[in-house]
Amino acid sequence: MTKDELREKANELPLLPGVYLMLDKSGKVIYVGKAKRLKNRVSQYFQDGSGHSDKTRRMVSMIDRFDTIIVSSEFEALILENSLIKRHMPRYNILLKDDKGYPFVRMSGGDYPRFAIVSKYADDGARYFGPFGGRSETRAALDAVLSALRLPTCRKRFPADIGKGRPCLNYHMGRCDGFCRPEMSADEYRRRMEQAARLLNGKAKELLKELAASMEAAAAELRFEQAAQIRDRINAIGALSNKQTVIAGLCADTDIWGLCLGEGKSCCAILHMEDGNLTSRETSLFQTPLEESEAETLSALAAQYYLPRAVLPHEILLPSDAGGLDALSDALSKRAGRKVWAHVPRRGEKADLLAMAQRNAAEEARRAATETERAAHTLERLAKMLGLENPPGRMESYDISNTGKSDMVASMVVYDGMKPLKSAYRRFHIKELDAPDDYASMREVLRRRLQRAADGDEKFLPLPDVFLIDGGETHAKTALEVLEGFGLSIPVFGMVKDDRHRTRALVSPTGEEIGIAAVPAVFALVGRIQEETHRFAITFHRESHRKSALQSQLDAVPGIGAKRREALRKRFGSLKAIREADIDALSEVVPKNAAENLWRAFHATEEK
Repeated sequence: MTKDELREKANELPLLPGVYLMLDKSGKVIYVGKAKRLKNRVSQYFQDGSGHSDKTRRMVSMIDRFDTIIVSSEFEALILENSLIKRHMPRYNILLKDDKGYPFVRMSGGDYPRFAIVSKYADDGARYFGPFGGRSETRAALDAVLSALRLPTCRKRFPADIGKGRPCLNYHMGRCDGFCRPEMSADEYRRRMEQAARLLNGKAKELLKELAASMEAAAAELRFEQAAQIRDRINAIGALSNKQTVIAGLCADTDIWGLCLGEGKSCCAILHMEDGNLTSRETSLFQTPLEESEAETLSALAAQYYLPRAVLPHEILLPSDAGGLDALSDALSKRAGRKVWAHVPRRGEKADLLAMAQRNAAEEARRAATETERAAHTLERLAKMLGLENPPGRMESYDISNTGKSDMVASMVVYDGMKPLKSAYRRFHIKELDAPDDYASMREVLRRRLQRAADGDEKFLPLPDVFLIDGGETHAKTALEVLEGFGLSIPVFGMVKDDRHRTRALVSPTGEEIGIAAVPAVFALVGRIQEETHRFAITFHRESHRKSALQSQLDAVPGIGAKRREALRKRFGSLKAIREADIDALSEVVPKNAAENLWRAFHATEEK
């Protein structure tokens, strides 16, 4: 389909909640999204001048057709969207790890069920728990549960191996009650396995209450040995939540989310808490989205994380709200069979916990992103803020420096992406003015620079993707006028400083101010460019001023012409060094009679 055909089809959609799937020419699903009103959301993709990011424009260019599924509520749309994302794994969706990273625990049927760690859920009559964290962490958690309940972890099979040989070492170490012995019943085995299943379902508190009641009953009936065994089991289960392993996440009653949308790599960190104690932490890395906001990203990640899970916390703390928290809370509550509350705390201890989770996410994202990824993402963000079609590859920045009428100069600094390209730096002496005028100076410099490029001078090629002028709206407008005079259409922006001479914002020639402080990486980049341009201009101005001072002082000395003046400058560097040199040192650069004249010019007063 053409873009016009896609737009027409989108405009025919109803104003109802649903899920949409974008497909490419091969029929592969490349994006899945949900909407309260399908018509409004889907039609936005095919509108001209809609201000999409580069990522979204690339996706739209690949769309050949789309399908929609109408549902009855936003809640159903959330469930269906997550299911379709898991099934199709679209390249343009925000994705957590696939199911290979989230193993399940499988409990077989029969009189002697056993646990196993598997990669996927199957409809085979067995019971499944999870998905949980990585396989090693899940194995450690499962072993801890079996050890707490003194269930077998060996390779013996029941009932075939009952009574064959002596119990294994685990029995003698007190880690297993030896269900391979004939005196142990199948009923007790199934009862313990059911207790393990309840632990894996996050019902540790309920189980502890029941075991405590059983212990008290056994003690009241004078069955002290049995009461002692139950007591030991209670202590072992209670100790599980204090271990820094994934088992703590199974029992958590509160999850705290942190999210960092980094430069190239992003990270979400989830802190699991039980009874007010931090028990474990999970982190997941993913590619930084270009268009989705923090709240939208968080909504997508939370749905992917929780909806497949059988064990859910009572409370979920999130740093921002995309407007779908009620739907998420309802979906999770129905799955858990109890109230699950997802919300954004604003103050107090819970807000402090959020800040801690945010710091965890930020540190992981910083460590994971490579320099290349951070640079690419920063330039993409800059392009989006400036309305550029593509990230800028070459940026040129200009500044004027002068001291009154003398030594009026300008600097041209070039950045290749995030790095200065010093071989392309250029310096200009202002030649057409008798008095300082920053706007006229900028006009002259840009005109000379563009004329050199038009003449084919390789030192001034290629032209940049964007011009950055040190100054405000009028500076940017002046530069734009010069560009238009050459028939060029290159974006121009002024770099605005605050009262303390620090970079504050960018401004267009029409006066539209673009705040950059909200994106630290872009803010830092523009600040570096402005500081480098100013440094280069000031350095050139000081060198020019020293040359002028040297020339004016040496002009009246007999025997010192332009060539000898330049030789002295190269050898001594400054007028002060020439003044302090003796005749022998000066004679090494110029003839002796000229050296004597020069020495006398500086030391005439001393001779008298």
